[in-house]
Amino acid sequence: MSLTPKLPLIIPLNEIKEAQQRIKGKINRTPLVRFYPDSFPGEIYLKLENLQPIGSFKLRGASNILNAADKNLLNDGVYTASAGNMAQGVAWTARTMNIPCTVIVPDHAPQTKLDAITRLGARYIKIPFSDWWQVLVTRKFEGMKGLFVHPVSDLKVIAGNATIGMEILEDLPDVDAVIVPYGGGGLISGIASAVKTLKPGTKVFASEVETAAPLAPSLAKGEPVKIEYAPSFVDGMGSGSILAEMWELVSGLVDDSIVISLQHIADAIKLLAERSRVIAEGAGGSSVAAALTGKAGTGKIVCVISGGNIDAVKLTKILEGKVP
Repeated sequence: MSLTPKLPLIIPLNEIKEAQQRIKGKINRTPLVRFYPDSFPGEIYLKLENLQPIGSFKLRGASNILNAADKNLLNDGVYTASAGNMAQGVAWTARTMNIPCTVIVPDHAPQTKLDAITRLGARYIKIPFSDWWQVLVTRKFEGMKGLFVHPVSDLKVIAGNATIGMEILEDLPDVDAVIVPYGGGGLISGIASAVKTLKPGTKVFASEVETAAPLAPSLAKGEPVKIEYAPSFVDGMGSGSILAEMWELVSGLVDDSIVISLQHIADAIKLLAERSRVIAEGAGGSSVAAALTGKAGTGKIVCVISGGNIDAVKLTKILEGKVP
């Protein structure tokens, strides 16, 4: 079964605080560490969500929604639509709750993430990207039973993501800006809800990859814009359009979007590995690439490293100075 979301214009603080308590002990409270690039005039900090047990922030939202769900809704198991990270978050949590899990994946999902889904005891069904996107839009997949967990636009998922914003403010109360990779908007709207509620003057920027960046032109026009989507090694974020149910929430909270080239994201991933021994996937590296443009300012900037699930072959090419 699926539930159509009715999202508020900002995630309420009580929902976020409840999520904090609900997922405590089920996820890692990840560190915030200083990053030292050459000749950057401000201060960059890394929120290391790649250090979650599944290598991604998605465990927070998955843990919150499944632990909050009516147990009767879980009798037929759970399923989600994901390129890999939410799949692992839902599969990990489902395994701890002893319920079956199925994942609908797009045909470009990397083998690293598919192997992880299987390793966590879930099964996956691979379909073309355009069909997969329709699962996100319609919130259902023909013939599938169980509770559908939307990777982006369920309130409890976003509230789980928002706990990252709470932790950032606890560790760096005078943060000036936060940069969050933009996929469907569930991560940035959660973090922005926490940050804007508790420290309203803080800027929140999206980072997008040039091959799949619908938010930047949508913010510029003041309404959702469709763009041409091209898959790339940055597989954890980006699409050809904004999810309709996310537009009001995202557009009211995000100050701007910084669009980054594939080359600059690859350079940022290489820099993170060499300087800080941090392994970031494409989406995770995009926030640092965005910070290094200077477009988010030169104060205290937090870059959310959303995940570290990158194929070894792709990472090797990046470390050799190439773009996969």
